[in-house]
Amino acid sequence: MSEMQRFCVAGGGSWGTALAHLLAARGHDVTLWLRDAHVAESINQYHENPRYLPGLPLHPGLKASTRSESLSAPCVVLAIPCQQLRGWLREHQSCLHPSPVLVNAAKGLEIESMATPSRMVAEVLPAGRARYAMLSGPSFAAEVLRGQPTAVVLASRDESLGRQLREAISGPLFRCYSSTDVVGVELGGALKNIMAIAAGICDGLGLGNNSRAALITRGLAEMSRLGVACGAQERTFMGLSGLGDLTLTCTGDLSRNRQVGLRLGRGECLDDITASLGMVAEGVKTTAAVHMLSRRLGVEAPITAAVYSVLYEQCAPADAAASLMTRALRME
Repeated sequence: MSEMQRFCVAGGGSWGTALAHLLAARGHDVTLWLRDAHVAESINQYHENPRYLPGLPLHPGLKASTRSESLSAPCVVLAIPCQQLRGWLREHQSCLHPSPVLVNAAKGLEIESMATPSRMVAEVLPAGRARYAMLSGPSFAAEVLRGQPTAVVLASRDESLGRQLREAISGPLFRCYSSTDVVGVELGGALKNIMAIAAGICDGLGLGNNSRAALITRGLAEMSRLGVACGAQERTFMGLSGLGDLTLTCTGDLSRNRQVGLRLGRGECLDDITASLGMVAEGVKTTAAVHMLSRRLGVEAPITAAVYSVLYEQCAPADAAASLMTRALRME
């Protein structure tokens, strides 16, 4: 077995578990690294993640472990929440392969630094040690486990690596495209979560289909504008990590970020919502990071600003929606 066929997926949440299952089903040697020994035991004995994906069977070839030695695989898929990624890399860098391939699968920007995951990897690991790729796109974990057709994009500046990973990950029901626009794919995955919260707020307020369609369309324009200012390619935002993921998270009820918005629009407070979710909704903290980033870059981001006002400034959701509708008129 070649080195590229030995994987470790770091992070036993829903998406990490789904990716580990997917890779095992493709015939790779896969270990899912996680901290919870009880979940690891359940995966190994009963082939199920009872905490995040109860009732959905996992491939019997998938192994789970809490041992740091498993992180030495030549390819590590990082399914670590974005706000924890830098600390995780610092803690475990000595356990990694001397020259690992790191495939990041978490979406967001670090709130303190506004850094993308690729920047965090570059800042923590010695220059040139790791080869990096970003996996993103419209992909609910439960649907992947159920074998429902899914298409994603994998971005790497190294086209050869991108092709290798694309072939290793893709299967009959999971199609992986490749890209060289790492920044664009990272930002698409992060920014769409803000728009999903906004779309959820619209629906929670009962504003109707017209409002949601307008929000998605203007949200895509805002994502593209911010992305280009950060060095991304505009066309990337018309692809799977942009428009595709935006559409899914703004309309699909499995989206945690959309659920946050729905409940905010219905009058619940943020602390109660996040406490009851049981899983990370990356868009909450990403909103703060992107709000600061847009102001630093001088890029107009009215939807992000409106969501920020609801999450962090106690603005009523209805007032935030009204502020968007009463902005100065302009050319599209």
